Amino acid sequence: MRPRIIGEVRRLRRTPAGEDASERPGFAYLPADTVYLDAACQSMRPAPVIEALDAYFRTLNACGGRASYESARQVDAGVADTRAAVLRALGLTSRTHAVSFTLNTTYGLNLLLTQMPAGRFRRVVTTVTEHNAVFLSTIAFARAHGIDRVVLERDALGALMYRDADLTGALVVVSAQNNVDGAVTADLAGLVADTHRLGGAVIVDAAQAMAHAPEVLRGLAADAICFSAHKAYGPSLGVVVALRSLLMSLEIGFVGGGQVAEVTAEDFVLLDEPHTRLEPGLQAWGEILAFGAALRWREAYAHAAGESVEQRERRLTRSLREGLREMPNLTVFGDPDGALVPLRAHRVDSNRLAVFLSKAGISARSGYFCAHYWLRERERVEPLLRFSLGAHNTEQDVARCLDVLGRMLRGL
Repeated sequence: MRPRIIGEVRRLRRTPAGEDASERPGFAYLPADTVYLDAACQSMRPAPVIEALDAYFRTLNACGGRASYESARQVDAGVADTRAAVLRALGLTSRTHAVSFTLNTTYGLNLLLTQMPAGRFRRVVTTVTEHNAVFLSTIAFARAHGIDRVVLERDALGALMYRDADLTGALVVVSAQNNVDGAVTADLAGLVADTHRLGGAVIVDAAQAMAHAPEVLRGLAADAICFSAHKAYGPSLGVVVALRSLLMSLEIGFVGGGQVAEVTAEDFVLLDEPHTRLEPGLQAWGEILAFGAALRWREAYAHAAGESVEQRERRLTRSLREGLREMPNLTVFGDPDGALVPLRAHRVDSNRLAVFLSKAGISARSGYFCAHYWLRERERVEPLLRFSLGAHNTEQDVARCLDVLGRMLRGL
């Protein structure tokens, strides 16, 4: 059976996709014979982002925050512009919030949790469906502070189930959008309001939402929002947007150059700027500037494409879901309106199916998508295949994916 499938996909790969580069602004450089459907892991980068990163290394290559020469001042100005663009995208203001750059979402969450003041919270709260970045860091936080950890359930519609007692004096760490099927957490603003009313704080994992559902984040009164630029059309970079008061309350234990105003033989004084509390050492200056280019590209996208990035993603994802539902021996999971499409073929392991798709020039993710507790321990499902689309995709990509997958399933 296996040789038959491989022979089929090799033949399919030789079929030209026939895509028109003008259909995907910013992505004309992509080869037409490759279909990338793993945007939930990291998005493709539009040309302005690649050009901005290249320009930094070719023309600036300077350290920010440390030097007075002209190229360094240009870096400082560009970094400040990117911080402002992040706040603008989230509908927040620099009067109350600060933007810090780090390695990725996981790193940002851990920087916050490991430096929270001792005794500040009675318990830490998360949910059953969280990505490992949240699930594991809250386990470590509960152990380190000697407090209870509450794992909230979700109802049949995905809404969180909690009581006031769960949130009283709690640090709540929750995703805005699920990493497996793209379902948005219902009434996130209500959860934040309830937690604040009961003396707690909320940290939001926005790794997926910043890319696929930014509307649920705009104006959100969370204490901190963490996301990854590389899932939102930027370079590999983490971003933490937090209340200035929260950052200034941290008990800094991960410290280095770029954070201090004074150093003596036995002590140091931290800088007054809140964002520096999470930025020890040299930063990824080129990546920060390139993320600014990504945000500008996204702001201008609707004018160039006639629809927003989110509208394009949802339109194509609906088309993909509709085609998949017609296929036999295939179960499609998740929210019909979700940005991600997890599925399982009945007669072939998902990891093998991902390999077969790759041989046909289609890249899709397989496994548990870093949601091991929920999928493997709680739901006890076999590894899944997940399609996740982005602004680089076209209707031709969807059609080709459906054609190739349909041929494979008929060959099983």
